[in-house]
Amino acid sequence: MDRIELRGLRARGRHGALPAERELGQEFVVDASLGLDTRPAAETDDLSRTVDYGTLAGKLVAAVEGEPVDLIETLADRLAKICLEDPAVVEAEVTVHKPSAPVPHPFTDVAVKIRRSRP
Repeated sequence: MDRIELRGLRARGRHGALPAERELGQEFVVDASLGLDTRPAAETDDLSRTVDYGTLAGKLVAAVEGEPVDLIETLADRLAKICLEDPAVVEAEVTVHKPSAPVPHPFTDVAVKIRRSRP
C-alpha cells in the first residue's frame, strides 16, 4: 500500500481536561499518514484520483480549531475519520502532538498515535 504523509500540521485548539486548557487554548501538531493505491493518479497524472492534501489539511485544521474535547485520543479519532472520508483512503494513521501539555516535569512531547481502517 502506498502512503501519503502530511507531517507537522499546526493549529490552535482548546482541547484538554483542565479548565485552563479550554480557556487559553494551545497549539497542537498533527501528523497524518494515509494508506491508498496511488497508481490510478500516477498513471493519469490526475489530482482527482488521489488525495488533495491541501484540502485535507484545511479539514484537519478546522477540526482542531473546532469543538473542544477532553482527550487527544478523541481528537485523533475525529481526525482519522476525516481522513477516511476520502474514498481512496483505505487506512489512516494519525498522531496528535500536544507540545504544551500540562506536565509538571521537563518533557519533549506528548502524543497519541492511532490507526484506523475501513471496515
